[in-house]
Order: sequence, then C-alpha cells, then structure tokens
Amino acid sequence: MAEVLSQGEIDALLSALSTGEMDANELKKEENQKKVKVYDFKRALRFSKDQIRSLTRIHENFARLLTTYFSAQLRTFVQISVASVDQLPYDEFIRSVPKMTILNVFEPYPLDGRFLIEVNPNIAYAMLDRLLGGRGTAVNKVDNLTEIETRIMTQLFQRTLESFQEAWSSVVDLDPQMDDLEVNPQFLQMVSPNETVVVISLSTAIGEASGMINICLPHVVLEDILPKLSVHYWMQTKKKTRLPEEIEALEKNVRNAPLLVKAELGKSEITIQEFLQLDIGDTIELNSLIDDPLTIIIEDNPKFLGQPGKVKDQLAVQVTDLIEEDDNNE
Repeated sequence: MAEVLSQGEIDALLSALSTGEMDANELKKEENQKKVKVYDFKRALRFSKDQIRSLTRIHENFARLLTTYFSAQLRTFVQISVASVDQLPYDEFIRSVPKMTILNVFEPYPLDGRFLIEVNPNIAYAMLDRLLGGRGTAVNKVDNLTEIETRIMTQLFQRTLESFQEAWSSVVDLDPQMDDLEVNPQFLQMVSPNETVVVISLSTAIGEASGMINICLPHVVLEDILPKLSVHYWMQTKKKTRLPEEIEALEKNVRNAPLLVKAELGKSEITIQEFLQLDIGDTIELNSLIDDPLTIIIEDNPKFLGQPGKVKDQLAVQVTDLIEEDDNNE
C-alpha cells in the first residue's frame, strides 16, 4: 500500500520543489529504477495462477457434492464452500493444524503418493453426534477416540472420496482409497517439510457448529497431471463424442437444407441512361454465345456447367461438367 502523506509533508514537498532544493526529474528517475523483489526460496510457488484457478473450480464442485452428501447423511442443515486456495510448504501447513484434529489420509490411485483431508474437531464431532442420534453438538474430545467412533468416522469420510472422485473426473479418473485416520499431525509425514503443497480450505457449517475442512494436495503427487489443469489443455482436448443417432439426425438435417440454384445465361453491362430508356421489345446483348454452356451457381458459388432444355414443358438445365475449385479462384 502506498504511504499516505500528511498535509504538512505535502506542503514541505511542494516548497522544496518550488525553491529548487528537490528536482522533479530526479524523483521520476528514482521511480523508474528497478526495485528489488524479495523471493523466499523456502516458500516456492510451483503452481501457476491458471492451475490454481482450475483447482479452485474443481473443489467448488467438490464442495457442492459434499453439501449434498452430508445433508443426506446427517439430516440437518449443511453449507460448504471454498474459502481460500493457497500454496505453501508442507511443514508450514502441518504447524498450522491443531495438535488434535481429524486427519483423513488417502491414496489417489493411479497417482503415486497421498492426499490429506483435515477436518476441524468441531465439525467432525458434530457429524458424529448426528450419526449417533444427537442434535449435532460439537464436543472436542479428539484425544481419546474409541474404536467405534474411529470406525464410524472412517466409513463416513471414506464415502466422501466418491464425491472427490466425481469432482476430479473432468481431469483424471481417480480411484481414491482411505489409507489411515490420524488425530495427531506430528505423527504424519506425507512428504518432505519443504515440499510445496496446495491447501484448499472449505468453510463448513453443520447445524450450529462451524469450522474448516482443509484439503492438502502435494505438488509432487500432482506433478504428472499439472498440464491437464490448464484451461488451454481443456480447450484442445475436450471433445464431445456424438452418438450414432445424433450423427444420423445431423446428416438428415443437412441433406434437407434448402439451396439456392441459379443458371446464368450470361452477363452484360449498360449505363444508367441506357437502363432508364429500356422499353418492351428491347434486346440486351450478353457476353456469351448461344452455344456456350451455362454457368450453374449454388449459393453464389459457380459449381457446374450445363445446357438449357425442357422437361415436360418445364424449363430445365442439364449438368454437363464440374467447375474445378482452381477455376473458381481464377
């Protein structure tokens, strides 16, 4: 943000310029000089803006699918939306996660590696309370999950991977499988601490409980499919496969499309004065002889040569030759 000058500083600056103590041209030169931009090598930005936009679009669809899924499973008000999409080192993400939380680790086959979905305890226990017949009260006791609670949560979040698979289907066919459910991020080391990851934060409200669901996608896992996340790639490869009946209907419509066909006897040029003096019985001389073939024009494009005649007392033209495209260009 630009520094805001006080009125006294503005007056002093104008006074210095007017007395010659400061040179306006020197100030312009300073502005035009290249400024050093600080780059943190520990926080390498390895995802392009185009790829971040694609990831945002994919997980906006994922958020809509999750809203529908959780609403049906929990039978209560659920609202999920993308809050932010950031890229940062894995170590920084892990340090930002609460000491005790719900960490769903899964393998996105056929990609090599693991993804992570971190669910805030307020949200996770509101879900568990609803599944067990409660009102959806968030009780933070994540440090002592029972085997039954672990099994219920694993089954609940395993089914969310179907929505994750559907959201990514436009980019790659994934078969995600739940690998583990952890509660302490310190025991979880998916990639090296300096590895860049993209974190999609989903703002989640379930009944009266609210919190965040964070999806961690390491760059090393997505590296093979990153080209598919560009809009340019989608525009080149996105092709619709038409059904045979659609092709047949299209061909039928094309064959029944009307075409304007004209047989040209010849051409002539006259002046406006001669045109105004035309009367019944006058003759206009054309630029073609009586034995010359007629030009058959299809929608203003000369296509055939023909000769005039009659068919059952109707004027007609018989096609005698095809006009080549090179002839048209000439």
